[in-house]
Amino acid sequence: MADLILKPGREKSLRRQHPWVFSGAVAELRGTAAPGDTVRVCDARGQPLAQAAYSPSSQIRARAWTFDAGARVDAGFLAARIEAAVRRRGRIDPGGAARLVHGESDGLPGLIADRYADLLVVQYLSAGAERWREEIADALLRATGLARLYERSDADVRALEGLAPRSGPLRGAAPDAPLTIVVYGLRLVVEVAHGNNTGFYVDPRDNRRLAREAAAGGGADTALNVFCYTGAFSLALAAGGARAVLSIDSSGAALDLARANAAASGLDPAVFEWREADAFAALRELRDQSRRFDLVVLDPPKFAPTPASVERAARAYKDINLLGMKLLRPGGRLFTFSCSGGVSAELFQKIVAGAAQDAGCDAVIARRLWAAPDHPVRLAFPEGEYLKGLLLERL
Repeated sequence: MADLILKPGREKSLRRQHPWVFSGAVAELRGTAAPGDTVRVCDARGQPLAQAAYSPSSQIRARAWTFDAGARVDAGFLAARIEAAVRRRGRIDPGGAARLVHGESDGLPGLIADRYADLLVVQYLSAGAERWREEIADALLRATGLARLYERSDADVRALEGLAPRSGPLRGAAPDAPLTIVVYGLRLVVEVAHGNNTGFYVDPRDNRRLAREAAAGGGADTALNVFCYTGAFSLALAAGGARAVLSIDSSGAALDLARANAAASGLDPAVFEWREADAFAALRELRDQSRRFDLVVLDPPKFAPTPASVERAARAYKDINLLGMKLLRPGGRLFTFSCSGGVSAELFQKIVAGAAQDAGCDAVIARRLWAAPDHPVRLAFPEGEYLKGLLLERL
């Protein structure tokens, strides 16, 4: 095993069991290691701190598998981690779909696994996960008792690891038709081959249920869902009792699925208006038309995929929140989210507060919003808390 030697004083985060070693902290690699190989990470005096997957192309030069210098990182080690992750999810009501492995928070850096009905969808997003690709696939099937696994390793982050995108069936046959899942009583189509992420967004499902409750009893006669994708929030609002739901997305294909989802769930098509448009332009148009809504949902894609893009992302978040607040009636509620890991919950609140001030809108935080509990956050890895949101009430 090669040794990755850190510069003096750069071992503090590892001693706190944060799993990432950045390139700027590395003094040298003693020995030879290929991408994904396990290396021993040592402080400047040569004392071992962790065993980690080596990634020479990435700014995150190594991701720790374990902080036990005597552990053996092999197929059995990974299988035990996967079994533990799946077992933990057994205590969670998945509502029709679940995340079974959540990367670093489950001690499996760069590995994502979601379950939709009888199909597993996996993403290998780091050199270490890629190195153990076949062994991980076998372990996932053993831990779940399922027979089919589809790979969606086509996220942009793989390029940062020096990895090419890859997608297709990995174990068993590919689905011969789109999958349908039932999440809290609503029927939703999952396009595992072409949809965003692993085919669906599992993480905000409890927030959708909260939006449904907010619309109940006349709480949101008129609602706006921006960046609606395949309409999960829109369906929840209609199921809660909203009488008119305007949903906006730039993808016509996603809106076609949204219409199909609404029909499959038995919801009145007259409630919905689906609009294919750029979200920023559509929000400005609604503002210029003096439109007002009882409830607004802003659930945009990741504006800050890397730390270098946080400043630009902050401007985008402020823009959509300023416009969203201007569209709220007094007493109306805004569900607003950021899924950018580089934007902390504290920074996001500051951005939204600035947007409210510029909009001339006074509001209170009724609730803080997070990912569903099958997306755990390890105490030593706050970056795992990528999804954060606020439920605001305009005064």
